[in-house]
Amino acid sequence: MPKKILIVDDEQDICEILEFNLANEGFDITCANSAEEALEKITSDHVLVLLDVMMSGMSGFKMAEKLRKENNRVPIIFLTAKDTENDMLTGFSVGGDDYISKPFSIKEVIARVKAVLKRHNNLNPSTPTLNKNKLIFGDLTIDSEIKETFVNGESISLTKTEFEILTLLATHPTRIFRREDMIEHLWKDAPYVTERTVDVHITRLRKKLGKMANLISSRSGYGYRFKLPTL
Repeated sequence: MPKKILIVDDEQDICEILEFNLANEGFDITCANSAEEALEKITSDHVLVLLDVMMSGMSGFKMAEKLRKENNRVPIIFLTAKDTENDMLTGFSVGGDDYISKPFSIKEVIARVKAVLKRHNNLNPSTPTLNKNKLIFGDLTIDSEIKETFVNGESISLTKTEFEILTLLATHPTRIFRREDMIEHLWKDAPYVTERTVDVHITRLRKKLGKMANLISSRSGYGYRFKLPTL
């Protein structure tokens, strides 16, 4: 059964070009010319969204943010004429998986689409197994009910902050969290918390995770993310 991709762009020509070429690659394409229309058309069958950033009405960033708040984890590739570092950081911080600057080559788009889908397909067997209040990633189990973390069935002693950091990252495995994002989530009411504080807690958390430490990866200049285990 063809995989379904949702293309969201207010330029009809771009939608038609992308639709034609991705359909030739065997994908089932849905097009929308606004974020509002896309939110009405998107279904659980869509495996990826190609999302323009600059649109009249709701922006692509706002749409992505809305999807993530609704716990929709569909992979998102942003398409945009904006290519500054701040724009890229915004795209990743709202849950984007990749970022393609306009003008783009069709070959690049197809390659990026396939790469993102391959990454997610490979991760699907390791996507968190939900068991009531547990997140299970291979040998790592995070139990939010009893606030404990287990590696190979052995409980590891995490501080409240370390547990909250791990839970935050693990429940958003495709998202890169900037240090300021993490401070906003975890230390919102605490004064004098710096980005260095985040780094120190991450270092301690990785040490305690032992062989599972590589699940928390860093992207230089961007932040931290939870890297799902591969097969």
